[in-house]
Amino acid sequence: MRSSVATATLPPRKPSGTSFTVKAAEKEQPQPHVDDEGDKFFWTYTEEPHRTRRMAIIKAHPEVTKLCGPEPLTKYVVALVVGTQLACACLLRNTPMLSWPFLVTAYVVGATANQNLFLAIHEISHNLAFRSPLANRVFAVFANLPIGIPYSASFRPYHLTHHKSLGVNGLDTDLPTAFEALFLDSVAGKAFFCTFQILFYALRPMFIYSLPLTKMHLFNIVTQLAFDYALVRFAGGRALGYLILSSFLAGSLHPCAGHFIAEHYVFEKPNKDAANPANKIPLPETYSYYGPLNFFTYNVGLHNEHHDFPAVPWTRLPALNRIAHEFYDDLPIHKSWVNVMWQFVWDKDISLWCRIKRQEGGRKVGAGRGWNEEELGANEKKGPIPGVR
Repeated sequence: MRSSVATATLPPRKPSGTSFTVKAAEKEQPQPHVDDEGDKFFWTYTEEPHRTRRMAIIKAHPEVTKLCGPEPLTKYVVALVVGTQLACACLLRNTPMLSWPFLVTAYVVGATANQNLFLAIHEISHNLAFRSPLANRVFAVFANLPIGIPYSASFRPYHLTHHKSLGVNGLDTDLPTAFEALFLDSVAGKAFFCTFQILFYALRPMFIYSLPLTKMHLFNIVTQLAFDYALVRFAGGRALGYLILSSFLAGSLHPCAGHFIAEHYVFEKPNKDAANPANKIPLPETYSYYGPLNFFTYNVGLHNEHHDFPAVPWTRLPALNRIAHEFYDDLPIHKSWVNVMWQFVWDKDISLWCRIKRQEGGRKVGAGRGWNEEELGANEKKGPIPGVR
């Protein structure tokens, strides 16, 4: 991992804790009251970095705003992957689930394909497949079919809140809870998390806050259940089992699943010398990856670029990096998602506690009662920021 960003490590928020607090060089904001004595997360009192960098990039390179907008290629890639998964499910309908052909196909083809569909839904959640918001929501339900379990309608509001409220305690459901971090703070616990991380990402949001049940949620659920029933009826239970196993493996010990941990966990080692001037430099909140697995994952590895400009589709993120390279060249990166999981499990200094949190800021983006509505916060009513969706 290359990094030119020094780590920021300051005394803990409470004398009894062992956490480190990140402060901005220019000013220190008031410390929030936190009751949990065992909290070891990295707490910051500054604005999340992506908005600041986005505005600086637009000022230096206004042409980057022309990169925003839907990518027509997305719908063809999704259709190809959905078709591939359905073909594999039908071809394996008479193959025992505990046989090598079934398991190897589910891991090599199925897990890679369903991880691709997870990230297609991620891309579609930013309205980057079609210009029509409704078309994007319906198409996300189509992309959801080989995953076997309805989730696209719920993913969108939770994910958009993650963008609007990066690191905000109680809003960003990508953050592990203190309960998870405490009880999985060991080699065995972290290995368990990596193996079953798809379940943590699926279930955690519901424990943080609930979403209203909308027409799109009902459409997603009914469509998925109807598809699953038809698949079992005409191809058998093993066909559906292949799809669900593919989804589990896609979020387990699979090379492409490394992006879940690589994106926002802090891998910079803390500098515990309180007098070190490097402590004035904030810890990185987002890491990018520029390796070959981006080919299968809609360039999700370009994660700093994605958070800076969520309205730039996957095919144009490399162009964003080239145009504004001076803003990205010195940011920390991961060179291997496989190594990310290995280091996460075995390095005693890296755990679920290694996430940056902020107590305030951001807003919740929730689905409205209709097909296209969403609840807008005060910041959205002031007008959109170029490159943001």
